[in-house]
Amino acid sequence: MDVKVVDYTATDAAQKFVESLRETGFAVLTNHPLSQDLVQSIYDNWLNFFNSSARQDFLFDPEKQDGYFPPEVSEVAKGHEKKDIKEYYHIYPWGRIPAELKSEITDYYEKASDLAAELLEWVESNAPSEVAEGFSEPLPHMIEDTPNTLLRVLHYPPFTGEEEPGAIRAAAHEDINLLTILPAASEPGLQVKLKDGSWVDVPSKFGYLIINTGDMLQEASGGYFPSTSHRVINPTGGKSEKSRMSLPLFLHPRSEVVLSERHTQRSYLVERLKELGVV
Repeated sequence: MDVKVVDYTATDAAQKFVESLRETGFAVLTNHPLSQDLVQSIYDNWLNFFNSSARQDFLFDPEKQDGYFPPEVSEVAKGHEKKDIKEYYHIYPWGRIPAELKSEITDYYEKASDLAAELLEWVESNAPSEVAEGFSEPLPHMIEDTPNTLLRVLHYPPFTGEEEPGAIRAAAHEDINLLTILPAASEPGLQVKLKDGSWVDVPSKFGYLIINTGDMLQEASGGYFPSTSHRVINPTGGKSEKSRMSLPLFLHPRSEVVLSERHTQRSYLVERLKELGVV
């Protein structure tokens, strides 16, 4: 079954959205409330930032995990040995944000977080009763006043020919969080692994909003909602000369929220960050 493209305004949108998450771990929304113009402006303004020396003034804080992560400290996906070909900036409302970029990016953060709360409501309302009853608290409540939700501004730079052999823009991985809210990137490349082991392109027309399940929702739902592997493949031909901008919002509960008998948000996050080698 392929990833469903769902009209956010349709009467059966919630049902179809949750069906797609259940089957593939991914769903795509059209006619959603997040502005394409706002997303495009963020892509343009942050590309300028990544291409400037100013990024060095915001080098990441290993303790707080905010700020700019250069390519040499980029993630190594779990089970892989080569770093992804990317650089990125971690946005938290309490974190460091370049002054000239702050208003726009925090506006997006708030709007995307509000939509995410609604989507969590869709998930809970359309989950089987035995799954929903297993949540330690209603899903939308898990993110109320959370300091942990992360907005990552990602830049995949143009290829120079000096890339490490075997490295790709983002190796196959699963996300750690509850849901990831992702406007379609400025360039294609996102793929998801289906149940039969095949890789397919995620519908990524500019203006689409891509949502996927993370490990924490998989944990909290007892595996009912799968956290599926996805990757960003390398561009070919003329596309390799272009930057790719991406803007995932990783929706995280408050630290003390109980996900399962084994884990709170905090214990799960620390375990995964150690696996990724970023703490």
